[in-house]
Amino acid sequence: MRAASILSLALMFAIGGAAAQSAPAPTKFRSMQEIIDASVAADWRRLQPDNLLYIDLDSGRVVIELAPSLAPAHVANIRAFAREGYWNGMSINRSQDNFVVQWGDPAEEGEPRKPLGSAKAKVPAEFEQVRAKTAAFDVLPDRDGWAPQTGFVDGFPAAREPATGTTWLAHCYGSVGAGRDTAADSSNGSELYVVIGQSPRQLDRNITVVGRVVHGIERLSTLPRGTGPLGFYEKAEQRVPIRSIRLGSQVPAAERMELEAMRTDRPAFAELVEARRNRRDEWYKRPAGHIDLCNVPLPVREAKKR
Repeated sequence: MRAASILSLALMFAIGGAAAQSAPAPTKFRSMQEIIDASVAADWRRLQPDNLLYIDLDSGRVVIELAPSLAPAHVANIRAFAREGYWNGMSINRSQDNFVVQWGDPAEEGEPRKPLGSAKAKVPAEFEQVRAKTAAFDVLPDRDGWAPQTGFVDGFPAAREPATGTTWLAHCYGSVGAGRDTAADSSNGSELYVVIGQSPRQLDRNITVVGRVVHGIERLSTLPRGTGPLGFYEKAEQRVPIRSIRLGSQVPAAERMELEAMRTDRPAFAELVEARRNRRDEWYKRPAGHIDLCNVPLPVREAKKR
């Protein structure tokens, strides 16, 4: 049944493509906002507190949704770090223009580092996962220069090789990755970064992607740029203090954000993609007929508390 739904979604995404050329064109195309406004509860999914990281900075809150289905070992370690307050009192140490911001233990090489607690010092690289060919994958219609096929897994931008089922998360704006050294398995989730520039897809399948920012990205993307190599801050006073990083399940219910993301396996999302793929509002004179994976909006909104 799931494979059939993927095919149906792919056909809906292909509005205006070869498969849909004989179909009559709709007389009224809705804008992205009109689609969102007309959406129903079934078009949205609640983000689960244990899958969320709440980062509290002096400037406000950033929320990250974790991706345990494609990076299970890293996400388990990140949860351990958050539960035990590993990052509390640390800092954002890097802000590289058109690339990433990064945080973790600021200790220099040779200086003592904070103990990892119950988190593992070493986890396997999780650059990609081999999944069943019938596993849920909400397909985009257009070609991609970085992968045979692109789309979404559990609401995250992803790519795959359909012939093998090999699937990986993509480096789009707001994606969160686990920093590593030269060895493929040298990341453990203690050093994390967020993409704040043009999507660096060359990093795909070279670094473990663990999630994406769903709230407050502007609090990271507007940070002062570091003046050292790779955008690192050269002086301790330039670093951005982290008040705390907690799992959503650690945050008192009254202080949580009830967030929901638009589901990528619903007709409403397929219509939204087409609305962005071929802009038909008065300002646009020529529809593009194409959309890149990292240019697909992934709406997130605050829902009414239950």
